[in-house]
Amino acid sequence: MENTKDNIYKNRWLILLIVVMQPFMACLDGSIVNVALPVMARRLSVTMSSIEWVVTSYLIVISATILVFGRLGDIKGKTTVFKWGLVLFAIGSLLCGISSTLTMLVVSRVVQAIGASATMATNQGIITHVFPAEERGRALGISGTFVALGTLVGPPLGGFIVSVASWQYIFLINVPIGILIFIFGMKFLPKSNDGVNEKLDIKGAFLFLVAIVSLFMCVTKGQEIGYNNFMIILGFVLAIVSFSAFIILEKRTESPLLQLDIFKNKLFSISVFCAFISFAAISCINIIQPFYLQEVIKLSPSSTGLFMMVYPLILTVVAPISGYLSDKIGSEFLTFLGISFTAVGLIFMSTLNEYSTIGVMMIFVSILSLGNGLFQSPNTSLVMSTVPKHKLGIAGSVNALVRNVGMVFGVSFSTTLLYNRMSYKIGYKVSSFVQGREDVFIYGMRIVYISAAIICVIGALTTALRLYQKRRSKKELSKVA
Repeated sequence: MENTKDNIYKNRWLILLIVVMQPFMACLDGSIVNVALPVMARRLSVTMSSIEWVVTSYLIVISATILVFGRLGDIKGKTTVFKWGLVLFAIGSLLCGISSTLTMLVVSRVVQAIGASATMATNQGIITHVFPAEERGRALGISGTFVALGTLVGPPLGGFIVSVASWQYIFLINVPIGILIFIFGMKFLPKSNDGVNEKLDIKGAFLFLVAIVSLFMCVTKGQEIGYNNFMIILGFVLAIVSFSAFIILEKRTESPLLQLDIFKNKLFSISVFCAFISFAAISCINIIQPFYLQEVIKLSPSSTGLFMMVYPLILTVVAPISGYLSDKIGSEFLTFLGISFTAVGLIFMSTLNEYSTIGVMMIFVSILSLGNGLFQSPNTSLVMSTVPKHKLGIAGSVNALVRNVGMVFGVSFSTTLLYNRMSYKIGYKVSSFVQGREDVFIYGMRIVYISAAIICVIGALTTALRLYQKRRSKKELSKVA
């Protein structure tokens, strides 16, 4: 098939389907793994704290390598990097499926994460390249829908697979899907003729990897052994020093890993900042809600799983609609509206107590999901529309990195604040739910939700300023005309 602009445009929706299947698989894999962790721990004869490395290693590797693959996408071509990512993800999934020890499983997850990182760093750039500006928001909205669908399908599918077959099949299911996507990708994805003749910044990549791995390891282990531990403090110092050296190097390097001049664009920087806020706030809900539903409201695990499907289900509907609207009316107002709804939803969530009904909770969660659905697609469209074509790879990888860092920050922030406030309320240090003291958990939960709402208000004010500046500049241009 010829790689002409006409053919690419004609097949753009098929190309979109090929590209969005990978984030769907990655999210499906993540949510399936979480459901299967207890079974995996028993079968591999390891502790729950040890089996958590199956999740943690995946997240750390993606975050540490995603800028590298974004830059490689700009140098070698986004489609080439995406295809190799598909291959590595499928190989990693196969290795996970045949693992018989925890060590082999974690190493296999690292391979899988490298593949996932390569595709996550380039998929938004491919979508932005293939779709014209008037359809871009809708396409990115559909991409967000597939992410939500992966999250939605994962828990029930994972529970079904684990109940009827071996846990290995939660990974092996990715292999035939990956092969199929790769075959279609070879035929329909645009050829990688969008690269540039530049070298990869190896020193910068190493410093960034050290900074991210140190940071994530300290955040993860700090929750277990305390952030005042000497090794944790030393790890944070290493992360700060490495990142500072990375920034200095990037300013002096001719072909840097992260081209810092893209942050001079205020629209790009504000959009990335707001994305971080959004994902941090949503992660607070994901980590606290299961405890509230099971320990306070006394729902069964299966009922909790069904209730937690409400959020991604609504997001599945709202995300493509908001993307379509952003193509018609612009993205700035929708992002402001979305993050404002998220803040309102968090404030409502802070009013929940042991007497709240399922119906009330569904309304509050629906407001949250509506807000996030309105925000994500237009904000991603803003991020990707502010950079030239030869920087789409690094812009997409920065956006994906911010999503991961926001989620890690949200989980760490919410759990640390929750247990700190619970300890204050009960009068001694606690690090888990205290049976019979639902009031203590609700007190801590309320503080977390209010804090997350305040963070979202900051984001809303930032987007409001962005909207005001754009409208004022339009007025000034119309006066000049």
